[in-house]
Amino acid sequence: MNERLLNPISDAELDRRWAAVRKAMTEEGVDALIVQSNNDWLGGYVKWLTDHPATNGYPKTVVFHADDWMTVIDMGPRGGRRKLGGNDEVHRGVGEILTTPAFTSVAYTDEYQAELVVSDIKRRNCRVVGVAGGGALPHRFMTRIGRDLAPIRLIDMTDAVDWVKAIKSPEEISAIRKTAHMQDEVFARLLAKVRPGMRDTDITALAQYEGRLLGSEQGLFLGASAPLGMRSGFADRYQQGRTLRDGEHFTILIENNGPGGFYTELARTMVFGKATQQLLDGFAAMKAAQDHTLSLIKPGASCRDIAAAHDDYMRSRNFPPELRLYCHGQGYDLVERPLVRADETMTLAAGMNLAVHPGYETDGMFAVICDNYLVEANGPSECLHQTEKKVFEL
Repeated sequence: MNERLLNPISDAELDRRWAAVRKAMTEEGVDALIVQSNNDWLGGYVKWLTDHPATNGYPKTVVFHADDWMTVIDMGPRGGRRKLGGNDEVHRGVGEILTTPAFTSVAYTDEYQAELVVSDIKRRNCRVVGVAGGGALPHRFMTRIGRDLAPIRLIDMTDAVDWVKAIKSPEEISAIRKTAHMQDEVFARLLAKVRPGMRDTDITALAQYEGRLLGSEQGLFLGASAPLGMRSGFADRYQQGRTLRDGEHFTILIENNGPGGFYTELARTMVFGKATQQLLDGFAAMKAAQDHTLSLIKPGASCRDIAAAHDDYMRSRNFPPELRLYCHGQGYDLVERPLVRADETMTLAAGMNLAVHPGYETDGMFAVICDNYLVEANGPSECLHQTEKKVFEL
């Protein structure tokens, strides 16, 4: 394997993915599949097929052919073309890399990658082309493809690809376990180093730094400090200017990926003094809510039914129902299907990686817990995170 690759997935795993996608394509009579991503948080289709993430908002398009090597369209000089023949040790399975200077922030470049996609597909005489994740693709990109490929038929392959992606292989599960272990270590290092007088952004920067030392490649670190009796919720970097003071608390959500790019996520609260009973009771209630959801997780379970049961559980204890998302799949995407909520059609299956993070907030408190579990044959696995489930008093 090329020494420049930080934590590559194996050739055998890529072969497994490609075979699964081609099987789905054959069942639908699809000659080529189009995916595109532009970031490393919710851009898993490209990473999953190529083992290369899309980053920094730059679009990366993959045309995955049923009977040929992939074509990758990436940022670079206009008219750039690298013929790789499928055997390149860095870009495995890629026949050609085509480049064009397209930017999502520059509207007149919106169709540049679409032009190259159309050219690649037309010269192969495709009759049916699939698209996965089309709802996230730029409007003008999709409009140009639909117009210029006609009368070639476009069909939505998202459900088929999502299902294959959601069920993790043993190699993927091993990588996911490493991510959870890495996040445990990041949190342990925070406990040893965080002190009053640090700004919120200093704390999350430290978490990011420690994660990078442990093999993380990308991620989000949400957190905020507050006096006890005030809500200490999740905030992104631009709202992390406050300074933590003695006797206050800090809640952090560590959402970085691990070696190889797989995501898990861990949330806990630290108190620099003595926790209030309100905060302890709130955390205990959400731990119990997490346990309730875990009792419902098993292969074949309906995500809709679990979400409804969670809402009933919360209401029966005078907590608000979930209006956003409290349990969901993870892989190369920070959030991927299945989502445990009312609009999800997918059922659970063994091999899925779920983040389970019930929570609620008031003006005076934010109560949350977040850990990852695998769906196994008889129910949920042991918790992938080993960090103790408690409010940490320092």
